[in-house]
Amino acid sequence: MTTDGSNQQPVAQENVTIAAAQPALSEHDTLKYHLLGPSLTKAGQDSVDQQKVSEVIYNASKGSKYFNNEEYKDKNLTQKIEKILAKKRQLERVDLTIDLRRADEYIAELELSRDLSQTVVHIDCDAFYAAVEELDRPELRHVPMAVGKGVLTTCNYHARKFGCRSGMAGFVAMKLCPNLICLPLNFAKYTAKAQEVREILADYDPRFESASIDEAYLNITEYCEERDMDPDEAVTQLRNEVCEKTHITISAGIAPNAKIAKIASNRNKPNGQFRVANDRATILAFMRDLPTRKVNGVGRVFERELDAIGVKTCGDIYPQRAYLSKLFGEKAFQFLMQCYLGLGRTKVHPAEEYERKSVGTESTFHDMSDKTELREKLRWTAEELEKDLIRTQFKGRTLVLKIKLHTYEVFTRQTIPPKAVSTADDLYTYSLPMLTKLGKEIPGMKLRLMGLRCTHLVSTKKTGIDFFGMRQMSADGEAGPLSTKVDENGEWEVWPEEEFEEAARQERQDEMNELERLSQEQQLREDMAVLDPLTQKQQLDESNRRHKHGREILPNPTPKKRTTSNIRELCPSVGFQKPATGYVPPPKEEKPWTCPICARPQSASAKDFNDHIDYCLSRQTIKEAVRDTSPSPPVLERQVSDGGAKENGHNHGHANKRGRPPGKRKGEPVVGERGYKKLFFGLHDR
Repeated sequence: MTTDGSNQQPVAQENVTIAAAQPALSEHDTLKYHLLGPSLTKAGQDSVDQQKVSEVIYNASKGSKYFNNEEYKDKNLTQKIEKILAKKRQLERVDLTIDLRRADEYIAELELSRDLSQTVVHIDCDAFYAAVEELDRPELRHVPMAVGKGVLTTCNYHARKFGCRSGMAGFVAMKLCPNLICLPLNFAKYTAKAQEVREILADYDPRFESASIDEAYLNITEYCEERDMDPDEAVTQLRNEVCEKTHITISAGIAPNAKIAKIASNRNKPNGQFRVANDRATILAFMRDLPTRKVNGVGRVFERELDAIGVKTCGDIYPQRAYLSKLFGEKAFQFLMQCYLGLGRTKVHPAEEYERKSVGTESTFHDMSDKTELREKLRWTAEELEKDLIRTQFKGRTLVLKIKLHTYEVFTRQTIPPKAVSTADDLYTYSLPMLTKLGKEIPGMKLRLMGLRCTHLVSTKKTGIDFFGMRQMSADGEAGPLSTKVDENGEWEVWPEEEFEEAARQERQDEMNELERLSQEQQLREDMAVLDPLTQKQQLDESNRRHKHGREILPNPTPKKRTTSNIRELCPSVGFQKPATGYVPPPKEEKPWTCPICARPQSASAKDFNDHIDYCLSRQTIKEAVRDTSPSPPVLERQVSDGGAKENGHNHGHANKRGRPPGKRKGEPVVGERGYKKLFFGLHDR
């Protein structure tokens, strides 16, 4: 395990800080810990007295609707934990030998899948919004400052020493740091700066994956091999280049997989890097003492549940392995075992290649109960969702309505329209009955949030379809766009962490929305009068724009050529054994497409391929093919791309995880399957 950075933080001190903030058993203490928010593990707070911070938050929010809602959720969680403990006591009295053996077998399976050949990097811009603002106002670099009015979206490291952090109500932050300077959000400025960083990342991995506006994953294995560079040197070079060209700093984590890389990027913040070596023993040692809350996907709720059964660190997972699936479910069991072993995905893809599961939009507003206003708000929400569906090129087979009452209670309803929907008219038509029914079920319904979401998506993209209704072959020889769950060998790389990470993201977003409301309530109490409508509208607009900002999926920039001089300037200590500086990798040779008529390989160009098919047809190749085949016309035998037999985006119902019918060997064509047209050529795809 190696480290590099200007601000290395001792692991022991970090763990002590987290341990000091662990919840006690009393009701008030668990609530106070819950009120610390989702950003407790943010860097720059190692010297902060978290108990003092929790007291300030507790006293400042007490009596508010937000406080009452958090108290209600905390009590429900406490009751849930009591049930978990009761169930665990029952399990302790029965024989769990089978469960123990099953867990050990799963661990053995996971070990066989361990891949130590890749180098994945997670980069995270340091206090990004604040850093961008400090470029325009350098005087703010040396004083506590934050970005965001109602709720802080980020703050610099001077402010973090006082306990201020992202996801904290602005008035609470002012109590912790009275001299805190809060600036309004400027999304256009942040987007432009993020693009500058993305252009640099593309030089190191053209297929880097944007995780948010200020963080990304890269696989630099190929980059380092081509240049005979050590990963530490390559990342040092990357960080120096970002600092020189964009004038902001980034921190990085280097590891064999994405899970550990993200954890490691938080170790030496700001402006540092931390590497976990590609070695099994090093990985296990790294994870053993790691608090579970440090793992992306473990939020406040799951952390408390695990803590209750004695799992405080990832090393504590193993002794409890026989109980996990029965207490938390199969997916949680798999996720936790992978955390214990330090396993995670090694594949990094551009964000636009990931299979999208839903498209939605939601907004917060003043308490609203008038039926006409609610319908107008629903119509506006439908129009916003239509824009998102057009942008992402999807329709939805299922429509979900989400509302949040003024009491913070959340309700969702869903319907399945008779057709896939995407227009504002259809979205409004099919969601209105759900809203009307909720109005009847909840007397005096008063809302503060409304959202619509489409799931079970159907793509509206124009896919490459040839004359015979088959998807054209892509550059890597597979039909249609790549599935993000299938690697180049056709093996599924599915990690249950995806669902847990999404749940953690949603928890953070919900918290931000509720804290925005808390800030408005506080301002009302302090003014003892109605909040200025303009100010209130600005806060709501900021909240809604913040919710959407950074979630857009943008294509990766095109890599630029690198010269010998600029690489040596960025990382003078880098020595090359090969004359690799100025090296521009040759374009990858595109695999040919196979003509379905003459079965000969052709250029991977849509125009050339179609011209060739016209030529084959004009030579009456079909007649020749039919004459050479058996009398009974066979059905088309089509080679299915590894990872799933899908036609026009629909799976044909096979339960096999690789999309093949039971009994089929990998690479064996599927014959006569439903949805495939019969052709009378008697030819087989190669």
